[in-house]
Amino acid sequence: MEWTDIGIVLGTRRHGEANAILELMTREHGRHLGLVRGGAGSRLKPVLQAGNTVSATWRARLDEHLGHFVVEGIDLRAAALLPAAHAVYGVTHLAALCRLLPERDPHAVVYEAFDAAVDRLGDPAAVAVRIARFELQLLAELGSCFDVASVSETEAALAGTRATPRAQSRNATTVSVPSISPAEWKNDLRPRAPSASSFRCAAMIARPRNEAPVQTNEARRTAAHIALPGEASAKPTGTAA
Repeated sequence: MEWTDIGIVLGTRRHGEANAILELMTREHGRHLGLVRGGAGSRLKPVLQAGNTVSATWRARLDEHLGHFVVEGIDLRAAALLPAAHAVYGVTHLAALCRLLPERDPHAVVYEAFDAAVDRLGDPAAVAVRIARFELQLLAELGSCFDVASVSETEAALAGTRATPRAQSRNATTVSVPSISPAEWKNDLRPRAPSASSFRCAAMIARPRNEAPVQTNEARRTAAHIALPGEASAKPTGTAA
């Protein structure tokens, strides 16, 4: 068995001393794993970073085998994403969502949305829209979708829609979720009684640094040698009888 496809790196894990198991999201073969010989070495490790686009050739004796990849970098964008915290989080978030898809199940539309989102990770405003589109497309591929065409944007933001849990097709009917303003629950809320720990924290914050800490009941009992129930009474040291 052999095929060649373009894929985006989702992640790797070390296998042995120098090899690595590579996880790709490919265009025609879906989420696919394979062994990369020398993948943990200095030559291939920069290529196998999450978010990079590579050309991968997979070979195995049988289709159900793990097989091994021979990869070649096409777009090594991972290095440019490292300085931006939101970009690193975005790659991790998108890769985690791709792992919800079954292995070796082709999802070309999801791949295109994934590729479009990763391409714009450097622009936070633009990538937010693309990630939302990717998530909607992923839900559609998994059998649940949001039917936002039947309601306005305002109604969708306030009421929201969600697909029925047992939807069997992509054109699943949606159920409106009524929105409740937080102000409506204000009269039903009750103030929380302050705890002993909150008093201690407030006292520590208000206390100047050069002032001695407030003694707790246990400390006072120990200092005054007050006998607890079942213990012999003792007089404090340094005091008159």
